[in-house]
Amino acid sequence: MQIAPDPLTSPEVAAFLQAHLDQMRATSPPGSVHALDLDGLRAPGTRFWSAYDGGELVGCAALALVDPEREPGHGELKSMRTAPHRVREGIAGRLLVHVLAEARAAGLTRVSLETGSQDFFAPARALYARHGFVACPPFGDYRPDPHSTFLTRPL
Repeated sequence: MQIAPDPLTSPEVAAFLQAHLDQMRATSPPGSVHALDLDGLRAPGTRFWSAYDGGELVGCAALALVDPEREPGHGELKSMRTAPHRVREGIAGRLLVHVLAEARAAGLTRVSLETGSQDFFAPARALYARHGFVACPPFGDYRPDPHSTFLTRPL
């Protein structure tokens, strides 16, 4: 599997991300979907990686700065997705390790994330726990939401 920075210009990646947004909107109620669209992922301070296996797009992840002025060194994991037909193959774990290493190399000291609290997101929460993430209060611009789980870990 190859993980590389992605400029977010290919139709394949755009479709992969749209499927992610569609799935999140079908899983979480309005107002509780915090996934970024292409424009959000292209914002300054956000980095995006795609994962390919044998030429097939199998996953993606992004890292955004939370608030560089108020919280220097704090990044947020965004847009973690594995192709649905490739789940449980370790793709998400490899992406997560990659993003955490990139965050460390960029001088970040903490990475946080928001994920759903519904059963659908239980495998994601278990993955994050295996990688040292623990529950935390809402961060950045997030507010308490019964449909959200907030997690963080130091680097």
